Amino acid sequence: QVTIKKMSLQEDVSQELAVNEILAMRDNRNANIITYLGSYLVDGELWLAMEFMAGGTLSDVLRAVYLEEGQIGAVCRE
Repeated sequence: QVTIKKMSLQEDVSQELAVNEILAMRDNRNANIITYLGSYLVDGELWLAMEFMAGGTLSDVLRAVYLEEGQIGAVCRE
């Protein structure tokens, strides 16, 4: 299973963020980081193919639960 993250490339800032995200995922292999599989341009959008993570995105988790400072530190450390 894979996840596809769709990114709009309408603004220069979006393009820079997309490039930085690809480089970070491509160059940093770690058991605690989602594996980057590839990227594709589809109808003006950048699609990033990544390892599937059943728990959802970190952003989804942070919206759903309140983390104490120590828990935030543990997530950042990992």
